[in-house]
Amino acid sequence: MTDVLVLGGTGWLSARIAEQWMAPAAAPRTAAASLGASGAVAAARASVTCLARGGRPAPDGATLVVADRDGPEPYAEVADREWDEVVDVSSNPVHVAAAIDAIGDRAKHWTYVSTVSVYAANDRPGADESAELLTPAGPDEEADYGRAKAEAEASVRSALGFRSAIVRPGLIAGPGDPTDRFGYWVARFALAAGADVLVPDAGGRGAQVIDVDDLAEFVQAIGRERWTGVANAVGDPVALGGLMREARSVAGHDGRTATASDDWLEAHDVAYWTGSRSLPLWLPREMPGFWTRSNAVYRLLGGRLRPLRETLERTLADERARGLDRERRAGLSRPDELALLAELAA
Repeated sequence: MTDVLVLGGTGWLSARIAEQWMAPAAAPRTAAASLGASGAVAAARASVTCLARGGRPAPDGATLVVADRDGPEPYAEVADREWDEVVDVSSNPVHVAAAIDAIGDRAKHWTYVSTVSVYAANDRPGADESAELLTPAGPDEEADYGRAKAEAEASVRSALGFRSAIVRPGLIAGPGDPTDRFGYWVARFALAAGADVLVPDAGGRGAQVIDVDDLAEFVQAIGRERWTGVANAVGDPVALGGLMREARSVAGHDGRTATASDDWLEAHDVAYWTGSRSLPLWLPREMPGFWTRSNAVYRLLGGRLRPLRETLERTLADERARGLDRERRAGLSRPDELALLAELAA
């Protein structure tokens, strides 16, 4: 039986990766098909261990090892075993380096889930995995998300080399999303029903979306085949206006959309992309490369990209279950939006 260690395993993405490893194996749909697999895949499930702080359960069937990666000897309970696969999703480069030091020589293959935010520039459409990366932070510097992930990637490449895979997702979407970004639009259109919704000028803007379960499936597949290299795990580029139209259709919104210019939104303290009082997925125009990264490697390896509408439908069902008018980590509250709509119409 394959022994898999997921560093995490109780969070949104890492739990789904653990679940993928424990699912009954089937004929390969992703990386295996392109990596020369015979098609005869063992039906046995993997034995999965999740190392996490606790407070949240591991997926059913997985073993939970409770350990704080900031604490003393967090890997003691897993360092005396051989692992067929180790998966790490951490954005803390100290945690990543320490895990490699503790158990790197016990792993036959290591998959690190990074991000497209490691790239140094976002102004060139269609850039692939060879594009320049951000400079990792120095030992005394406080790193932002992208530089922290770049530093973690450097540790993986340096220590594990040809035993490792690096996966760089972009916008991850689907049920359970803790960032509240992608779900904002389909939830807001559903909440508004027949009333107006504030939208940004979508001209020349877009997004690249990957469903969380497609990403988890891909991470499991390349781990199973011990593929090595770097892959952007991103969807096909979609125009932001098209994404919002599809979200309106899924939500059944029959009200109007009120478009505000960049200057107007900035003057009214509405933020780009994410966070409170933002319009999620809206990006500055000078960042076309952020939503047009090449996914040729992902496609070549057989990575799945389900239809955008399917992800929107799954997301809306989850948003309804969590409450369309709940407090969100990203987006405008409905009262704030109504106030802005009134000012825009004045």
